[in-house]
Amino acid sequence: MCSGGSGWLAPGRCTTDRRSGPGRATQGHALFLGGGGGRRGAEEGHSRAGGAGALPKPGQGPGAAGAAPLRRRGAALLLPGLRERADGQRARQPLRALLRQERRIVKVWKMQAGFLLQRGMPERGLADAQAGMFCHVCVWTKLESIRDREAHSKDSCQADLDQLDNEKKELIQNDIAALHHFYSKHMEYPENAALVVLFAQVNCNGFTIEDEELSHLGSAIFPDVALMNHSCCPNVIVTYKGTVAEVRAVQEIEPGDEIFTSYIDLLYPTEDRNDRLRDSYFFTCDCRECITKEKDKDKLEIRKLNEPPPAEVVRDMIRYARNVIEEFRRAKHYKSPSELLEICELSLDKMGSVFAESNVYMLHMMYQAMGVCLYTQDWEGALRYGQKIIKPYSKHYPLYSLNVASMWLKLGRLYMGLENKAAGTKALKKAIAIMEIAHGKDHPYVIEIKKELEAH
Repeated sequence: MCSGGSGWLAPGRCTTDRRSGPGRATQGHALFLGGGGGRRGAEEGHSRAGGAGALPKPGQGPGAAGAAPLRRRGAALLLPGLRERADGQRARQPLRALLRQERRIVKVWKMQAGFLLQRGMPERGLADAQAGMFCHVCVWTKLESIRDREAHSKDSCQADLDQLDNEKKELIQNDIAALHHFYSKHMEYPENAALVVLFAQVNCNGFTIEDEELSHLGSAIFPDVALMNHSCCPNVIVTYKGTVAEVRAVQEIEPGDEIFTSYIDLLYPTEDRNDRLRDSYFFTCDCRECITKEKDKDKLEIRKLNEPPPAEVVRDMIRYARNVIEEFRRAKHYKSPSELLEICELSLDKMGSVFAESNVYMLHMMYQAMGVCLYTQDWEGALRYGQKIIKPYSKHYPLYSLNVASMWLKLGRLYMGLENKAAGTKALKKAIAIMEIAHGKDHPYVIEIKKELEAH
């Protein structure tokens, strides 16, 4: 988070971290966790739930792009202390103790990075390797402090753990088993119950680190950034530069205003968003967007017919859409690309009898279909889906959305790969315009895309 000046905070400028003086950038180094769960600082791209992933350029391989920061002037922004829970009480932030360990972690990271670079490891491979090694360092650090936790802290954590569904509990147990398998000879462990608490805390407080096309790279913990509360109409966005998290304004922020980020993907209607928040973070959002539900009608748009479908038919189709989204999420683990594409096409045909193409459930399955096409290198098919997605995306998502930037980037690279330079240039410029706000003009992603444009 950066700072400077006096007055209000304008879109594209960095906030001031409590540990950084005026005009300095926060060194909010990450504690990397290889591949685990976590929330996204600004908005959670549904690419992780089975999205398109990184776009290989036709005939080449993965490309690159990004999104944008926030400027503060004057009085320090109110950095909220703790997260609101559903019962109105502030949720405890169990990872704040990690702030004391941050310098040690960064020192180890630099040492490991230097070793890997000396061995000639490519930059992207280095990021993956660091994520894996940080799992060891971060878990070790946390285990050291777990033994000192007070008894009442364990009791209060148990209340949240009891709310975890069986699938989450099973995933946590798998993580614990993997930890014992890989590190049993190097570490002493607390009891299993304490490890469950640790992994649940990481799942709740972690941030998903993604590349410019929202492909999952790993997870990290930023204890200070995790203090921000959630809103479905956030005024800041969190992006990453190496092991540093940057918080940037996407709305004008007055001195003393609370800053809000989004913990979840904001594409979906109010009921779906709050289902996700209750499932993952155990609270219900009461932001302006959730109270007014003003975008829900557009997000659930019905196909224009001579005779509007009965309300019961619409409700049944919404229920079907939610079920097929969950079915697809599970099917990705065992079905072939052709079978996955068939699920997408059949569900789109069925939902299309009631929903408009701009309906978010239609968009979700189009996005999954686009991802399958990219995976199978069906560039024309991916482009067709992307062209249908981009306009409603721009309407449903907030301004300066990383999801919209990512889609423009995918489209731009597809156009370029298919020899449509004019359309490709236009799409890439739209991606850059968003990313300069979300990531900053000097971010490596932005610089790389500009070089990409110049090369064409």
